[in-house]
Amino acid sequence: MKTLDCRLQKCPGPVVETRKQLLADPDEPLTVLVGDDTARQNVSRLALNLRCQVQATANEDGFALEITPGALPSAEAVVPAQGKTVVYVAADVMGAGDNDLGHILMKNFIFTLAELETPPDAILFVNGGVRLTTEGSDVIEPLEKLACNGADIASCGLCLEFFGLKDKLKVGRPTNMLDTVEQLTRAGRVVRP
Repeated sequence: MKTLDCRLQKCPGPVVETRKQLLADPDEPLTVLVGDDTARQNVSRLALNLRCQVQATANEDGFALEITPGALPSAEAVVPAQGKTVVYVAADVMGAGDNDLGHILMKNFIFTLAELETPPDAILFVNGGVRLTTEGSDVIEPLEKLACNGADIASCGLCLEFFGLKDKLKVGRPTNMLDTVEQLTRAGRVVRP
């Protein structure tokens, strides 16, 4: 049984690393060490969603999660939405309340999105969201990974111009409102972080 030590990782690290390991060796049991209750809950939820059984044991450093793949019966097939998946990013923060936390959440969202087995078909950035695709952004690397995996990264050209970022676009392409509206109205699923 392999052991994955995630005790020093912050969210979403333990979930991302556990998911990678479970997908790489889907039939092998896995022990995941996490440092807090939030990570225990998040990794356990992931394992259950992947149809695994989870046994958590508390220890002095956090928790040890024994994950057994294939231990639960498979769920009935879910019919996916028809059409493309489009992520619509209208700000460089996620949620409302505290902008510092919002920046952290958005960064985690983009990094986690880049770890998905199937990337979205398109990610559309408008208004303050265009700051994420331009010089100085700390999510350029995961956005480039998403682009390499087939996601169309598109930033509103008017928004880039408004913020003085037209010449600072680092990943993806500039777009216009017609393209944005067409992609949103034709999408099978629109995700708004």
